[in-house]
Amino acid sequence: IIDGHQDLAWNMITFGRDYSLSTEEIRQAELGTITPTINGDTLLGWPDFQKGRVAIIFASLFASPIRHKQGEWEKLCYTDISQAIAIYSQQIDTYHRLCETHPDKFNLIRTQDELNNIIEHWKNMDQPSHPVGLVISMEGAEAVRTPAELEDWWNRGVRLIGPAWAGTRFCGGTREPGPLTKEGYALLEGMSSWGYILDISHMDELAALQALDEYPHQVIASHSNAASLLNGVDSNRFLSDRLIQGLIERNGIIGIVPFNHFLRWEWSPADGRQAVSLLDVVAQFDYICQMAGDAHHVGIGSDFDGGFGLQSVPAEIDSIADLRKIIPLLEERGYTEDDIAAIMGENWLSLLQQTLPEYL
Repeated sequence: IIDGHQDLAWNMITFGRDYSLSTEEIRQAELGTITPTINGDTLLGWPDFQKGRVAIIFASLFASPIRHKQGEWEKLCYTDISQAIAIYSQQIDTYHRLCETHPDKFNLIRTQDELNNIIEHWKNMDQPSHPVGLVISMEGAEAVRTPAELEDWWNRGVRLIGPAWAGTRFCGGTREPGPLTKEGYALLEGMSSWGYILDISHMDELAALQALDEYPHQVIASHSNAASLLNGVDSNRFLSDRLIQGLIERNGIIGIVPFNHFLRWEWSPADGRQAVSLLDVVAQFDYICQMAGDAHHVGIGSDFDGGFGLQSVPAEIDSIADLRKIIPLLEERGYTEDDIAAIMGENWLSLLQQTLPEYL
């Protein structure tokens, strides 16, 4: 399995989560704290990655603009570009330190060689365990002061950039609509010169459509569900059919989020976990596959521990390891072995094989 989006560093810094431990160990350590109330019980842990054969994660850098701060517990908020740079730098250092401290458990992936090393390790069934590869993604680009600074972020390991979370000086975002700005177009031009993957998740539809027309390199939506399957949805957080078709035409990939509120818009915690199932996740996969006419444009983008936890995912899921339960459900839908392999990770792998540089 390859997962197109997880907020590891945000959780490590905000709540002190140690993802070298198991989900159960982390949950036990957080008993009696405010963390489960704010972010739910964790769904992530290294032994659970092993059990689920989660080989690669797109690991985010994320900070919230101060206007969206939810409480005193939220440490990673910025008021200006300098603060955004400091927070994102802290997070990227957290990933480097995680890999240096636990080289047997986590490895950075920046090049084709590093990618191949991870894949070959996971193919070796004689190995009792495997390191999980981390591809660093910048969610919201306010840490990029000017396009010239993209070189530094590239050298530090960032390979994907989403220009927005909420609205930014580059474009509109979730709950804050708007087109690409002059700075937004300049950002895309700078990203193109380095070969960054553009992530349109969280971009407002108008800005995303402009980016699809403008950006010459790979475009994805790492963690975004189809709006058409969400009855009564009134948010620009989701992908319209027009955007999905545009991504398909650009050979893009869409990562589906198994968050109950993103699977059934009317869901609330009072409904309980049983109100949503993995069949709702499969329906999202199937919708995009039917539009595309193949299984090459969709994958997993769990967004796990990204503002929700165990209490807010389908009842069949206790941890990231349970994403494997999707496989027999796809089989029941008539998907072939190759189709299922593509959805569960091969599509993301092909993307990385086509876009990562050969060397640093």
